[in-house]
Amino acid sequence: MTKVYVPRDMAALAVGAKRVLAAIEKEAAARGETIQIIRNGSRGLLWLEPLVEVETPEGRIGYGNVKPSDVPSLFDAGFLKGGAHPLSIGKVEDHPYWAKQTRVTFERVGIIDPVNLDDYVAHGGGQGLAKAFEIGPAKVIEEVTKSGLRGRGGAGFPAGIKWKTVADAPADRRYVVTNADEGDSGTFADRMVMEGDPFVLIEGMTICGYAIGASKGFIYLRAEYPQCAEVLTEALEAARKGGWLGPNVRGSGFAFDIELRIGAGAYVCGEETSLLESLEGHRGIVRAKPPLPAHVGFMGRPTVVNNVLTLATAPAILAKGGEYYASFGVGRSRGTMPLQIAGNVKFGGLYETPFGLTLGEIVNDIGGGTLSGRPVRAVQCGGPLGAYVPPSLFDTPFDYEAFQKHDSLIGHGGLVVFDDTVDMAQMARFGMEFCAIESCGKCTPCRIGSTRGVETIDKIVEGVDVEANIELLSDLCNTMKFGSLCALGGFAPYPVESALRHYPEDFRKATLPAAAE
Repeated sequence: MTKVYVPRDMAALAVGAKRVLAAIEKEAAARGETIQIIRNGSRGLLWLEPLVEVETPEGRIGYGNVKPSDVPSLFDAGFLKGGAHPLSIGKVEDHPYWAKQTRVTFERVGIIDPVNLDDYVAHGGGQGLAKAFEIGPAKVIEEVTKSGLRGRGGAGFPAGIKWKTVADAPADRRYVVTNADEGDSGTFADRMVMEGDPFVLIEGMTICGYAIGASKGFIYLRAEYPQCAEVLTEALEAARKGGWLGPNVRGSGFAFDIELRIGAGAYVCGEETSLLESLEGHRGIVRAKPPLPAHVGFMGRPTVVNNVLTLATAPAILAKGGEYYASFGVGRSRGTMPLQIAGNVKFGGLYETPFGLTLGEIVNDIGGGTLSGRPVRAVQCGGPLGAYVPPSLFDTPFDYEAFQKHDSLIGHGGLVVFDDTVDMAQMARFGMEFCAIESCGKCTPCRIGSTRGVETIDKIVEGVDVEANIELLSDLCNTMKFGSLCALGGFAPYPVESALRHYPEDFRKATLPAAAE
């Protein structure tokens, strides 16, 4: 029976994958063809979605941008045997966008049936957990520390140190919390893992729980990801039935279970202390630190709060060893990073690669430059609170420290590309407005500063006392940066300051005619 893969990933569904699936089933029935449909995740070649694949003796042949109206011609061309068709991209593994990647965290995403535990095991799943049980909790933390894995949510804190801190904290119980409140614009890696390989997250959380002595974990998922919730629910149920969760995980004697919690859609709940407040049933507002969640977290107990990608990488580190993972990357940025390339770009999608590629290589060589064909003017790195980087800095290596030297962040690995028609004063205003809307309101610099920031940028754009207001805006940014309680207020100045620094002409447009006269 021929296997046909039609993604159930949200990006594919958004461009008609469900209608394509119905058309394939209808056409196959009409022609008397027997096929097996597998709802895989996305490979990350998002500009080709819906990407339908057919398993052949030569490998999986892909057909990109399939519409329901294309289906009859695909059958006519013999696509069930990998037949030639204008939409064919050949073997997906041979496509340059795929072939040049180093897939570690995303090793199985787009390949397997995401809710089939047997398929997960057949593709190497479970080896990390088996190794963890073999070497014991202390050695697990050693391997994670040796790997150099840093939190992929944006802060870049070493995961091994966080796990050890929680493991060493005296307590009657500890917790593992996955921060799946992925809310940055242009980011989708967490979603892709949860929709394409949810068992790797479950395995990673179980490894973490075993290492720190926790018996309970939570996945805090943003409400805007209903497809994720559906897949995760199926996967958690399959994991319990298969003995991967419960009182005796895989016959080890270790008890661990995971509960899925849905957030209410507040951006600030991506900040770990707000997340914990929300998880406990309170309004999502930040907590002052210290104490750190590693000492006083969920319900006052030591808690590991890690991003999806961080925990989903743990199984590969345990299975292949910390040194293997650390062999990738540059400087203190070890391992691989799933880049999320979005915005005005030809080849938008997910690309996992070791740290160290330059920003220019990512935007121009991998992303193919702008979709509009116009010159790139700016790339925002690290979400809506990330800095805007001009092409003059495209030789900057993509790693934590190199970006910090330019007062930028790599954040969660999101990159949003803009062409030369973008107005950077308006983008700076958007950054402040975003902060004003999403602020939890607890601290004054964030709550009041962001609103005053919007008003000040409006005055600058209108040409009101421009130089004095630019100086005021810079001073305001400095106050927010160092006076806010959490990263929302503390990072909101990054887009504003970078726009002022690299695109000063956009803030002085209103004064130009008068100056010319």
